[in-house]
Amino acid sequence: MNEQINVDDLIKQLADRTMHFLKNKNIDHPLVVGIHTGGVWVAKKIHHALQLDSPLGQLDISFYRDDFTKIGINPQVKPSHLPFEIDNQHILLVDDVLSTGRTIRAALNELFDYGRPASITLVVLIERDGRELPIQADLAGKHISLAPGQHIKLQGPDSLSLMLS
Repeated sequence: MNEQINVDDLIKQLADRTMHFLKNKNIDHPLVVGIHTGGVWVAKKIHHALQLDSPLGQLDISFYRDDFTKIGINPQVKPSHLPFEIDNQHILLVDDVLSTGRTIRAALNELFDYGRPASITLVVLIERDGRELPIQADLAGKHISLAPGQHIKLQGPDSLSLMLS
């Protein structure tokens, strides 16, 4: 990744594409759910851009992860907050970076513990190579290819930027 990415511009483009996607699918009142932490930052901006009246939902998928043996239990687990019923609702599930697909799998597991949505649309800021599970974004701000061992992370929450390591 040699180029500088303006995160605010990317989120604006992603919000515009999301609005068109929803219109084409005849979805008028989606519920937005961000995945802790970077996904929540992106979800807040998309939620605002879409001018939705419904509250923003937040998922902390720490207890749904399948890699406790590698990373241990996260000591800073925050509770999920879904201030609405999700049964028969159209959900926009938002994350910052889609890589292996394991975070999204964990988020889906948690969402279904709350109910059965009519649909889930996956919206990500960055989609990168390295999928380990058959999960793909419906809408992605940008696709990037990174060398093995490289990682990209969203820094925030006040001023959002992407950091490559």
